[in-house]
Amino acid sequence: MFSQTIYVYLCSSVAKREKLEMFSLGDLYKQVIIDHTKAPRNFGKLEPCSHDAEGFNPLCGDQLHVYLQINDDNIIEDVKFEGQGCSISTASASLMTENLKGKSIDEFQHMFDAFHDMATADMSDEPDEEVLGKLAVLAGVKEFPSRIKCATLCWHTVKSAIEDAGEPARTE
Repeated sequence: MFSQTIYVYLCSSVAKREKLEMFSLGDLYKQVIIDHTKAPRNFGKLEPCSHDAEGFNPLCGDQLHVYLQINDDNIIEDVKFEGQGCSISTASASLMTENLKGKSIDEFQHMFDAFHDMATADMSDEPDEEVLGKLAVLAGVKEFPSRIKCATLCWHTVKSAIEDAGEPARTE
């Protein structure tokens, strides 16, 4: 496991963030996973919703349903999820929903690409923190290749919902 200097956002204002010295990314990864698994944000059904999709990870058994409310300007006004899955799947979906609210479909696609790159990149590659923000803490998932699909399921499911794919999203 590697250590690096990271930024922990103590409040939502970028102007009020503080830099912590040499904090173990592995420790933060574990804390975030536990927090978002025990108390997932935006968990539940969204009614009404304009888009929704199901996702399934056959390797781990994760099942997910995402609900989106997208306005006429292609802005994600609200997003929620429900389902059951491993802690990484639940935490990833919780973090993702926090970050997608207020984003455009184009911004989602940019975040999707950045998250996928982060999860599958070489261990020495740094995540794009400018695009991912606090989602960058999930970079630790690449240390566990079998869990990458757990972390990316929610992203594929949102993409499927936006594209009105009509079939459950899969991580295969």
